[in-house]
Amino acid sequence: MSPTTKLRKRNKPRHELKVADEVWLAAALLHREHPDREDFTVAEIVERARQEGLTPEVRPGVYVHALLHCVANRPPNPARYRMLVETAAGRRRLYRPGDPADEARRGAKVKPLRSAIPPRYHRLLDWYEREYAPPRAVRPESDPLLALRASGRELWADEHADEYVRRLREGWA
Repeated sequence: MSPTTKLRKRNKPRHELKVADEVWLAAALLHREHPDREDFTVAEIVERARQEGLTPEVRPGVYVHALLHCVANRPPNPARYRMLVETAAGRRRLYRPGDPADEARRGAKVKPLRSAIPPRYHRLLDWYEREYAPPRAVRPESDPLLALRASGRELWADEHADEYVRRLREGWA
C-alpha cells in the first residue's frame, strides 16, 4: 500500500453507526411516521436515512443494505442480517420473528444493539420490542408440527396406547 493510500485511509471519516443499523432506523422511522402503510420502497428507506442525517452523507452501503444485505428472505450476499423482509420486488418492511428467512441467516441480527445507536433512537427499539415485534411463545396453531400434537388419538381411543401399539406390531418378524 502506498503512503498516499495509507494517508487517505487514515483521513477517511469513520462512522460509529453501522450501515445496517442506519437502514433499520430509517425503516423504523418510516413505520412510526406512516402506521397505515405495510411496507416501503428501497428508495424511500434510503431517502429517509438521508433526511435523518445520521451521517454527513448517505453512504453508498445504505442502498445495498436495504436492497440485499439486511433482507431476511433473500440469500446472504455476504451479510446475513434479518432486519428487513422483502414483501414485493423493491419493497421492504421491518422483520418480525416468524417471518420467512433464508436458512443461512438463522440467528442473525434483527435490530440494532441499544448501545450501538444514539440515545434519541432508543424509543424506536422500545416501540419495536413492545408493539411491532413483541416476543411471543410459539403457539401450537402457528407451528405446523406442534399443531399435529394429539392428532390421530381417535385411532386408539377404545384401547390403552400400549395395547394399540402391541396390536399394530402383531405379525412383525
